[in-house]
Amino acid sequence: MRTGILCGIIILLFVGPFVHAGTVEFVKDGKTVNPLHSEVHSQECFTNTIGQTFLYIKPGSFLMGSPQDESGRSEDEPQHRVTLTKGYYMQTTEVTQGQWRMVMEKNPAYFKDCGDLCPVETLSWNDVQKFIHIMNQRPGTYRYRLPTEAEWEYAARAGTTGPFAGSSLDSMAWHRDNSGDTTHPVGMKVPNAWALYDMHGNVSEWVQDWYRDYPVGSVIDPTVPSSGFYRVNRGGGWDMPFFGCRSAQRIINGPGSMSPTLGFRLVAEGSS
Repeated sequence: MRTGILCGIIILLFVGPFVHAGTVEFVKDGKTVNPLHSEVHSQECFTNTIGQTFLYIKPGSFLMGSPQDESGRSEDEPQHRVTLTKGYYMQTTEVTQGQWRMVMEKNPAYFKDCGDLCPVETLSWNDVQKFIHIMNQRPGTYRYRLPTEAEWEYAARAGTTGPFAGSSLDSMAWHRDNSGDTTHPVGMKVPNAWALYDMHGNVSEWVQDWYRDYPVGSVIDPTVPSSGFYRVNRGGGWDMPFFGCRSAQRIINGPGSMSPTLGFRLVAEGSS
């Protein structure tokens, strides 16, 4: 339980005062607060030297994709059961401008005026791989990478099956109708049930996969295709209508594409 308290404090320090209380265990008014009660979510977490906090996501099974009657769905989202047999650490927020600059010593963001706590964007998939390579040269036993498409959707859904991981998109996401045509500091909206912020909206997030058709039938630990033409982005961004921010929505761009709508978050493996 101590780990949860420490991570809660660290999230507040690095993300800022707009982080919603009740996302991870923390101390408030002298009392320990932990309103998260999920059978598949662990409070185990860590924060690295550049202020990125990661929560452990336990293995599990879920329905990936969307039902045929989901509003705004695309034909490339057929539902199929996916089982992930290995847990992983998911970054609680999108990578920020401040975190990027600490590693890369520059800031490529279009929305620089938004500040260090806003998501870094205008990044290609290739740019992200350079960031990850440098991160993995730093001291420590965790290794960083992008989440797979299945890992991303599993974490985004946090046990839900609907279009969004909550009852109100406005409460969880910066999207076309409420963003004011800009990004916003990470962690200002309500998180999902597993304490992950901005899985809907703010910036669309690169994942590791090349774009491909989903497999037919159930699959265990889906592998990342070895080649392709487009890479996948998930979650939608500040410029997207509601249906573009759905948990199942798949967006594709070439690995060299850059846009103020494209950012990312990391997965970590290993232990320290």
